[in-house]
Amino acid sequence: MAALPKKSALTSYSYRLAHDHQQRFLAALDTTMIAHGLATSDQAIFDLDFHAVMHWGHDPVLEKHYVPKRSQRARSVLTFFAQDTDTHNLVYANADTSKATQARELIAFCDHWASASGHDPAMLIMDQKVTTHRVLGELDARGVKFLTLRMRSPALLRHINALPTAAYKTITLDRPGPHNKPRVHEDPHTTLTDYPATVRQLIVTGLGREAPTVIITNDTTSTTRELVSRYARRMTIDQRLAEIIRAFCADALSSTVNLNVDLDIMLTVLAQALLAALRARLPGYATITPDVIQRRFLETPGTITTTSQTITVRLERRAYTPVLRAAQLPTNTPIPWLGNRTISYQLD
Repeated sequence: MAALPKKSALTSYSYRLAHDHQQRFLAALDTTMIAHGLATSDQAIFDLDFHAVMHWGHDPVLEKHYVPKRSQRARSVLTFFAQDTDTHNLVYANADTSKATQARELIAFCDHWASASGHDPAMLIMDQKVTTHRVLGELDARGVKFLTLRMRSPALLRHINALPTAAYKTITLDRPGPHNKPRVHEDPHTTLTDYPATVRQLIVTGLGREAPTVIITNDTTSTTRELVSRYARRMTIDQRLAEIIRAFCADALSSTVNLNVDLDIMLTVLAQALLAALRARLPGYATITPDVIQRRFLETPGTITTTSQTITVRLERRAYTPVLRAAQLPTNTPIPWLGNRTISYQLD
């Protein structure tokens, strides 16, 4: 858990895996996360985003994608992530994507979540570049709510500039800071290109950006305040991606083959889930990032004693040992893939 295995360690088995192996593992992982409260099944609202993992060599096979940290398009592997909005835990990832298939990744996620939980997601929240209006129409036909942005075309900007001041109403968001009282104009029946019906459009000003934010959704029951607040919270997925890059070196490609990177990305979801489970046990560390958990607890030296039936991990004393004592780590936990040996922890 301190560091994901990379190319030399993965070579012996990563080349034998296929994308469906990773997907079945994630479905089983999500089922377990739901059972232990690390993901919510009833609410089922998710934040979606892409992340381009840049390749530093010269490989003409890889497609060019926009890399935000370089502010340019570069040879990279495009990865897709889904985050549970309520718990802020990653529940899905896929690196086997291309320009031709990326617009349908949210449909693939809906299929995945249906297999893991028994029902489709209730709502998907995403940036405007994640998919197309045609695919949004498929989501609506499937009964899945969406919340996304609309590109500000010249015609839309002219419409926004022509709106009188009285057309806006002020709402109050439940968050600190100077931008918690934006002004919103709502169009309940807006048409889109390639979308079979009308959508609810919210034109929002006062969020700290120079240009208005244009939100579109097929959710007709939630209040304006709820919709704006939900989209504002979508930015937490960028924080999760930054955390796994910093803690698990997720930006270091183990291969130029998408399916091999797919295994790495799946392992980051697993590692993030394991750390979330540990973090929930540590008093006072409920919001601490994975890299801090690694430095203070996972990198603790110790002695591992193995017998035919047990594995005993004896950890040396450190400044944060009292926190581990209060964590009530599970004892005598069987490990099926190690001959059902039980593992227990001891603290000096």
